[in-house]
Amino acid sequence: MTTTAPPAASRTTRTARRPTRHRHWLRTGWVMTTSGWSANQFSALLGAYHSDLGLTEATTTALFGVYVLGLIPGLFLGGPAADRRGRRPVVFAALALSALATVLLMAGSTATGLLWPGRFLTGIGAGALLSAGSAWIKELSSPPYDTRSTAGAAARRSGLFLSAGFATGGLVAALIAQWAPAPMITAYLPHLALSVTAALLASRTPETARTGGLGAARTPDAPAPGPAPGPAFRRLVAPVAPWVFVAPSIALATLPGLVDAELTGWQTVYAGLVTAVTPGAGLAVAPLARRLAARHRTATAVTGLAAVIVGLLLAAFAVARIRPDAALLAAAALGAGYGLCVAYGLTEVAALAPPDRLARLTARFWALCYLGFCTPYAITLLTGLFAPATVLLVVAVPAAATLALIAHRGARRGVRQGGRQGARPTA
Repeated sequence: MTTTAPPAASRTTRTARRPTRHRHWLRTGWVMTTSGWSANQFSALLGAYHSDLGLTEATTTALFGVYVLGLIPGLFLGGPAADRRGRRPVVFAALALSALATVLLMAGSTATGLLWPGRFLTGIGAGALLSAGSAWIKELSSPPYDTRSTAGAAARRSGLFLSAGFATGGLVAALIAQWAPAPMITAYLPHLALSVTAALLASRTPETARTGGLGAARTPDAPAPGPAPGPAFRRLVAPVAPWVFVAPSIALATLPGLVDAELTGWQTVYAGLVTAVTPGAGLAVAPLARRLAARHRTATAVTGLAAVIVGLLLAAFAVARIRPDAALLAAAALGAGYGLCVAYGLTEVAALAPPDRLARLTARFWALCYLGFCTPYAITLLTGLFAPATVLLVVAVPAAATLALIAHRGARRGVRQGGRQGARPTA
């Protein structure tokens, strides 16, 4: 008995109906990891700069914050450039700039004046990577590149890769600084290797934005440009965005120095542990973010802000009692708040932005997020007038106000997945 092969047309039809799931986003994700790594590798070395190079606490905190001054133009230049020129060229340029910034930080071990441009350029490179990388992952998680991903998948993927960079960058830098020779040089070498790896992987990833007409980027099969999503962004995303990095910046730059007085010789390792626990908790809450978003997207933000408040209360207790163990719990709570808030923000941005404005709106979101990085410097100034624990308790007040505001606006809007707006794919 012989078998007859099905007609070629039938095979083609079945193949066309089969959902596609290319994993190009896996390669692009390392761009986000590189961005997080570049930001946090310096955080774990703050104590070493203070003790070994004699930099004052105000100087090290200012160096931590000057990153934001570079990040803002990086976001606002990188986002529109990625929409006009494409994701790939912006990512390559940002990776090169980020590597240059790391070289300047390495040279800063002998010429401390180079730390300032190093941190500034770190911010520019990280900002461009965030805006272009987030948009690239979103498009690679959507048709025609991926027709099987669920709503919100791109936001979770971006957040996971970014959190992985934050967690591992700080921890690796701290471990190297504790035991390796020339720690303020060798601690930065892994980032250079990661930058090269991310560039190689990105070179194998398809470009998702096509420039046409007057130079506006278009994704494959994208609709015509739509209206700017200003009001919804201002009402539901902008209030939450700063808390994305208020939480981890307090955990990374403020808490260790206030509770490590009895950890003589182990301060750097403890700081590295905090830099791993904080974003690590952000990684751990990804399944919770997915379940919350499936019920009500605003619930992700409400839960995230609640975690931030719990973290601030624990931080105040840890500082008042000088309890490093309690500070680790606070860092975990703050990190969970970070993870939930960033997942909420990226999901909302992906739902609101027309394809031709995706990178720009993503840049606006990250710019507002990174305003939170100024918080440690403000806390340092206020602790000259008030007890640190009191200042941390005061920070919890606007967090609670934001929670109440978003809960109220979310209830009024009534956004539920599968509803009128929730039916639109968000990632």
